[in-house]
Amino acid sequence: MTRLRTAAAMPKSASSVEKVDTSYLESLLGYNARRAALAVIEVFLQRMAQYDLRPVDFSVLSLVTHNPGITSRQLCTTLGILPPNLVGMINALEKRELIERRPHPRDGRAMGIHLTPSGEKLMRDAERTAAELEAEVASRLTAAEGRILIRLLKKVYL
Repeated sequence: MTRLRTAAAMPKSASSVEKVDTSYLESLLGYNARRAALAVIEVFLQRMAQYDLRPVDFSVLSLVTHNPGITSRQLCTTLGILPPNLVGMINALEKRELIERRPHPRDGRAMGIHLTPSGEKLMRDAERTAAELEAEVASRLTAAEGRILIRLLKKVYL
């Protein structure tokens, strides 16, 4: 025989939630930063698929674009990447003929990383795409709010 339980007789574990309370999570910097990052990264991945670039590849190539001759050590330090992880990435970008290594002019042990002509073209297009998607994602902010947000985020990680 089946008996229906009344609300008072139901165990506490069987309660339901009508409206999810996110107030504690929303008070956390990390939670909010991660949610914002996920919103941006989702669009970034869609837009950068045409260039076959992940966020880390884009970051490496952007640094090479704006710092021709940058070394692997400098890339690791700037991006917080472990050297073994960067090696595979550099090799893959070199295999795609987007970058090339050349002897460093002042350090005989180091190699400078430079874009190839096809890497330069790809990055012109990819950085234009990145600027467009940033403008779209930041459209809910005023220009001043966008600058303030970037300044405050940098205070957290620098």
